[in-house]
Amino acid sequence: MSGEFPSEQWRARLGTLRQVVRQELVTRQVAAHVPDQPALRVLDIGCGQGTQALLLAQRGHSVTGLDSSEQLLDHFRGVLADEPEDVRARVHLVRGDAVALAELFGPDAFDVVLCHGVLMYFADPAPLLDAIAHVVAPGGLVSLLVRNGDALAMRPGLLGDWETANAAFEGTGYHNRIGVDARADRLEELTAELERRELAVSQWYGVRVFTDPVASDAELPDEAMLQAVFSAEERAGRTDPYRHVAALLHVIATRE
Repeated sequence: MSGEFPSEQWRARLGTLRQVVRQELVTRQVAAHVPDQPALRVLDIGCGQGTQALLLAQRGHSVTGLDSSEQLLDHFRGVLADEPEDVRARVHLVRGDAVALAELFGPDAFDVVLCHGVLMYFADPAPLLDAIAHVVAPGGLVSLLVRNGDALAMRPGLLGDWETANAAFEGTGYHNRIGVDARADRLEELTAELERRELAVSQWYGVRVFTDPVASDAELPDEAMLQAVFSAEERAGRTDPYRHVAALLHVIATRE
């Protein structure tokens, strides 16, 4: 991605249906793989507003949040200020670029590495994947959330944008809803890239199978309906064939 990440556009959509579904599904999926005990060293690359990082700190883990946006880190700090002292003490925020990951942290520095919604902004993800493999400890877990390149035509097709849909069958590039040109990953290719770095994929999920085409500013339904949405999305995200057409892929890998 060229230029600065549009953090204000991102923040403006945090409470919308699409983003709430994304965060809730990822939260449930991470919880299935990261136990509460023992306390682990966690790195959240591109932590943004801190949704996942804060949840892991609340569960007792020591969390380092890395982000290049001072605005998003300030937002995180504001949320963190309302947390108990012990939770605040477990969170360390660092402003820096993901590309400098290996320079900022030593080898085997973390037991868990989250990289959610970041790889899509790298034309060549290889250096970042190298850096992730460098900082995760043996036996450690890597959680990647990427745009699904195998279903890139789904959103424009469901929205009736046939020109974009037809083009999406062949490529991996796309223009996202916050106005940034980005890149999608195909599961088979990403799995192979991780294996080359001794990161073995143990599980993968689809995220936003049903709710991806809804309007960017769609508000949350009532609580009963929202829970029904979560239930359907969670089941679809772990069930074939539905997870294959999700907008996002959540890939869990372990360093061998």
